[in-house]
Amino acid sequence: MIDLHTHTFFSDGELVASELVQRAYAAGYTAIALTDHTDSSNIEFIVANIVNVADDLNRHCNIKVIPGVELTHVPPAMIGTLTSLARSIGARLVVVHGETIVEPVKEGTNRAAIEAGVDILAHPGLISDEDCRLARDCGVTLEITARKGHSLTNGHVAMKALQFGVPLVINTDTHSPHDLITKEMAVKVLLGAGIPHGKVGDIFQQSQYLTDKLCKNL
Repeated sequence: MIDLHTHTFFSDGELVASELVQRAYAAGYTAIALTDHTDSSNIEFIVANIVNVADDLNRHCNIKVIPGVELTHVPPAMIGTLTSLARSIGARLVVVHGETIVEPVKEGTNRAAIEAGVDILAHPGLISDEDCRLARDCGVTLEITARKGHSLTNGHVAMKALQFGVPLVINTDTHSPHDLITKEMAVKVLLGAGIPHGKVGDIFQQSQYLTDKLCKNL
């Protein structure tokens, strides 16, 4: 199991990074990304601390730890700038908090994230056909999520991604230890979203592809 969207107590998660990583390892995970919520108020603090703890854990743990961020409720016009800043100061992975239907995310966030070339657009809600085409062309991966609320539009995201050939990953958006899931549960979430049995393996392969890319020289 690989999870490229989790949170520690640096934002609104319950656990310090070391405990989250250890619990993920004990649950059979091979890689995990720490992607705490950021905007312009805290991005340098979050990235610096996540990079430091990821460096420490990668030296001492048998699980790959990827330092990242989740740009959250950022005005669309700022997403490109903050994506570039996050990468320049050490974030290996940039996730954007997409237009989930259970939060008042500003319209245009999905498009701005895709145009910025982020790695993952999380829980993109009722993403449009046009944005799916653009995500495919820009190499942006869409997320199927195991998180309550955000998962309400998994079926729509899966259908559109399959229709337009957009790569998908499954993440937990973990905030507490109980949010971590097994690979067996991940399969069930994917099937429940309408992913055909024959395509489930492709989604796990995309997670591995992104992880290998992000972990290069880590």
